[in-house]
Amino acid sequence: MARPKQIDEELVQKAQTLVAQTTDLQELREAQSILLPALHGATREETASLLGVSRATVHRLQTRFRRKSRGTFVGKSHGGRRHVLMSRKQEEAFLTPWAEQAKEGGILVVSVMRADLSQRLGRRVAGSVLYRLLARHGWRKIAPDTRHPKTDPQVQEDWKKNSPRRWMPF
Repeated sequence: MARPKQIDEELVQKAQTLVAQTTDLQELREAQSILLPALHGATREETASLLGVSRATVHRLQTRFRRKSRGTFVGKSHGGRRHVLMSRKQEEAFLTPWAEQAKEGGILVVSVMRADLSQRLGRRVAGSVLYRLLARHGWRKIAPDTRHPKTDPQVQEDWKKNSPRRWMPF
């Protein structure tokens, strides 16, 4: 069994002050994760049960509260683009000539765009990188219509009515 975490009196005072003042649920849970073991002798499992979180989360809450109280806490952002190849402006600059070609009615071939992107970055890139780049900038695939624009339904019906019943080879 692991030895119990020693919680100093100063940390307990800060937690009690925070509980009395805070309106944020996350801060309240952090403070309670300190107070329950310190004042009531609750184990990590009991603290987790009382707070409605997992046992590992209790440890994270306690650590976050300790770091905040010492002033060493740096909030981590878990979202965003961590492996950026180009900035947004560089991506826009890359897409500008392709946008001009698309506006003129040209067909854009992804393999050619990918080769151009690879050359610009100086490394190979997967096709998914280009597809995500296009999606990020609001580009989408426009499929052709399912029928020809010069189709005449009346002519089709006439042909169906007057066509030979069976095909016979010569």
